[in-house]
Amino acid sequence: MALLRYESQVRPPLVSGDKDYHQVTEDICRPVEAKPSRLWWIGFIISVALLLFGIFSVAMEVTYGVGQWNLNKTVGWGWDITNFVWWVGIGHAGTLISAILLLFRQGWRTGVNRAAEAMTIFAVMCAGQFPIWHMGRVWDAFFVLPYPNTRGPLWVNFNSPLLWDVFAISTYFTVSLLFWYSGLIPDIATLRDRAKKKWRKMFYGVASFGWTGSTKHWQRHEALALVLAGLATPLVLSVHTIVSFDFATSVIPGWHTTIFPPYFVAGAIFSGFAMVQTLLLVTRKVLKLEDYITIEHIDVMNKVIVLTGSIVGIAYLTELFMAWYSAVQYENFAFFQSRANLDSPYGWAYYIMMSCNVLFPQIFWIKKMRRNLAVTFFLSILVNIGMWFERFVIIVLSIYRDYLPSAWSTYYTPTIWEVGFYLGTFGLFFTCYFLFSKFFPVIAIAEIKHILKQSGENYKANMGELETESLDVFEEQHGHDHGA
Repeated sequence: MALLRYESQVRPPLVSGDKDYHQVTEDICRPVEAKPSRLWWIGFIISVALLLFGIFSVAMEVTYGVGQWNLNKTVGWGWDITNFVWWVGIGHAGTLISAILLLFRQGWRTGVNRAAEAMTIFAVMCAGQFPIWHMGRVWDAFFVLPYPNTRGPLWVNFNSPLLWDVFAISTYFTVSLLFWYSGLIPDIATLRDRAKKKWRKMFYGVASFGWTGSTKHWQRHEALALVLAGLATPLVLSVHTIVSFDFATSVIPGWHTTIFPPYFVAGAIFSGFAMVQTLLLVTRKVLKLEDYITIEHIDVMNKVIVLTGSIVGIAYLTELFMAWYSAVQYENFAFFQSRANLDSPYGWAYYIMMSCNVLFPQIFWIKKMRRNLAVTFFLSILVNIGMWFERFVIIVLSIYRDYLPSAWSTYYTPTIWEVGFYLGTFGLFFTCYFLFSKFFPVIAIAEIKHILKQSGENYKANMGELETESLDVFEEQHGHDHGA
């Protein structure tokens, strides 16, 4: 009878079409083995151009100093730290999909986890640059590393949340990289065995670490995945919690609030899932992988987006309530005069944030909207615009007007080099993603095969017949036993 309820018949299939193991391998390896399409080249060239502009912008900042940015006497953190927090948030969905959903045995993660893990790596690479270049004297950046016995009595300040960021980001990057690469090894071995060109066979041969697909290799591979998932699960919660401490441990109105850690984590998952949607909707279309990244995957991820978006909305309302309930005039000024007031210089930014993050995602309560690709793509971009404005509102709107009106800064706007640095990180992110999609499978072949016999369309179609036959056999045997 165990056969009868191996998986719910009600759930839609996660792999469309009549697929067998060979067809799965062919479909997912085809984009890697074929020549790059014209669309791929256009996207790659645009990404490299943005990256080069970003490198030039950073070179200007290093050559002439942080004065190249439009920071002033009150806005000491502008676009750079806004973008740092935004990129760290983008990287959160990958580890959540990989680690937590693996531990909870969620089958739908298999179609999206590889791309999400790669996205995490590239987003953290983008994020880590902002605090380093913000230092100004970047050649002294190694001073944030707490290595002992070489600098005499000079130690880093362990009380500083900025130092905690160093530990959090480096640990997060290391574990995410191990998770991503260890999952790739069986698929790299598949590409090695299929390779026809000598350089490809050599490249994938070195990268696959001698994987043979033996039982021992699979046992160790699965054990490693569970260990890394166990390590990465606390990281999902801790990394953005520590990033929130950059603000929450200060005494600046609008920052020193205990809701920041859970609020930042929910916002990070919210923005991360939105970016996964943006990338996967393009990837499935360009690489013709609609049978493996199905509407069901899109639907489930949209449910996560509407859940985390609602949590973020509750956090916004809680902030406003506490600013009023505390009766602290400085908090009241920060929230009701600087932010939620349309007459303030930056009031428009606050209302863009509220609209994109709280109001628009509520459309995903409607099933038809969750499963509409055009709506999903448009809203996934809107969510990340809104989440960028959230970080901008938290940072700039809390500090551009200080306690003394005489210290109020002029209207803060970024310079071309700040914008260029930000665009450059997009260039780095998409250059890496295009290269990844060309040389590695964007979907985990082995994991798709693992769920094929329980969630494939062909299996689902035959499942009803199998249930009927099994019940007939059971009733026949039961009837004979009863008669005897």
